[in-house]
Amino acid sequence: MEQREIRADYDDRHITVYQAYPPAIAEPALAAGRFVPPFKRGRMTWIKPSFLWMMYRSGWGTKPDQERVLAVRITRSGFDWAVREAVPSHEGVGLKPDVRVQWDPERSLRLGELPYRSLQLGLAGEASRRYVDEWVVGLTDVTPLAREVHALVRAGDLDGARALLPVERPYPMPVNSAPVNSEPVSPGPVSPGPVSSDGR
Repeated sequence: MEQREIRADYDDRHITVYQAYPPAIAEPALAAGRFVPPFKRGRMTWIKPSFLWMMYRSGWGTKPDQERVLAVRITRSGFDWAVREAVPSHEGVGLKPDVRVQWDPERSLRLGELPYRSLQLGLAGEASRRYVDEWVVGLTDVTPLAREVHALVRAGDLDGARALLPVERPYPMPVNSAPVNSEPVSPGPVSPGPVSSDGR
């Protein structure tokens, strides 16, 4: 497997990304089928195609303000646009790009580091507004799934846990998305990821 490769649950038109929110943001969004206040449009929000990386970031949906894990179905055209527009995080220091990209180690069922990287995209400004108003086609609360998988992992039933995971496969890299792959790979441990008040 390539060291960097977008892996996701997708079909011809849509792709699933994951975010974790406090109930105050997640519940109104789930009721409306889209992001509504108190979600703040335009602020940086991070999306992750990897279910297990989201489990690592949110502690299986147990970390403060990350208690509800959402599977967000968005258009592939919107996701591809974000990938093409992405500025590597190390190049965005001191700037305010609408899309940032970061590659962090993918995670195993026990949330240990794997020897390849998983993509996450930070959306701000126009990208965040497009995400909310144009790209999102559906929201699903996968917190119960996260808890079920975690319980099986804790019980040592890795085969059972693996059988419940969303099927993620290599996603075709959009044309003209070279900047995404220019993000440097750190040889050492990485932080749990960027922190945002809208999407962890």
